[in-house]
Amino acid sequence: MLERIMEDDTGGDPVSGFRRAPTTTEKVAEALKPVDIHVSANTVARLLKQMDYSLRVNLKNLESGLSKPQDPHVRDEQFRYILRQKKAYAAQGRPVISVDTKSRELVGKFRQAGRRWSRQPIEVFDHDFPSDAEGVAIPYGIYDPSRNHGFVSVGTSRDTPQCAVDSISAWWTQIGTKQYAGADHLLILADCGGSNGYRARMWKHQLQVALCDSFGLHVKICHFPPGSSKWNPIEHRLFAPISNNWAAQPLVDHNTVLNFIRHTRTSTGLRICARLNKKQYRTGIKISDEQMQQVLLRRHTSRPQWNYSISPS
Repeated sequence: MLERIMEDDTGGDPVSGFRRAPTTTEKVAEALKPVDIHVSANTVARLLKQMDYSLRVNLKNLESGLSKPQDPHVRDEQFRYILRQKKAYAAQGRPVISVDTKSRELVGKFRQAGRRWSRQPIEVFDHDFPSDAEGVAIPYGIYDPSRNHGFVSVGTSRDTPQCAVDSISAWWTQIGTKQYAGADHLLILADCGGSNGYRARMWKHQLQVALCDSFGLHVKICHFPPGSSKWNPIEHRLFAPISNNWAAQPLVDHNTVLNFIRHTRTSTGLRICARLNKKQYRTGIKISDEQMQQVLLRRHTSRPQWNYSISPS
């Protein structure tokens, strides 16, 4: 009877057809009373565990909308293409970086997810009102998989393509030119959306002006398919350790943000540099067709919308 209640889910409105799931052990115990079975909620919980039931949340695993590839082979094909590009660049000693924007953080005494050992809880605001914040922190990260090294530019304005390319340019100036002296080719692995999305004209235009032309770099960009951002190396190799490091710790000011990023370590030897980017960025800037014609863009034969190169003028 217990299993029938859990599986059949007979409760609900017979007119509308809406059906209610027994979400608590108390409700399951109530559902058993009409068939003359009187047990406590604790007994129901014990019996459900014996039947391999447990409290579960929804599993976001079904592909839909933009996250669903056009056919089953598209995603695998793009992953294989990215892997080939990475191996080719590594064989020639050329730099490969994974880039993305971490979630925007309110700066101030706001609650941070997670738990940490402490004698007393840290007091924070009872609501996350932006008006109580000292500002925002928008970390844009550049991760070098071959060196296990990260570079994070913490913006205080907006997440825009200009901010993204400025962050990559800062990494190249401070880190890239030293670690890859003489290199004139760069492979960038990015998500499909956001400030470095494949549809953004400003992203391509800024790569041309602020990176390729400024440093004489030949830049190749490969985007992960929609819905595949979790496979971007920066997500689990850089951003995840940063989030773990400041778990349950309010980011009271920008120096605190920078210090937590800089002192993030892993057993595999991760090291991170961080800088504060106070430049103000505007949204809604349009790139004209004439400006796009000045971008020396060459699309690849394999998935040209996701794979392309930009050469210096």
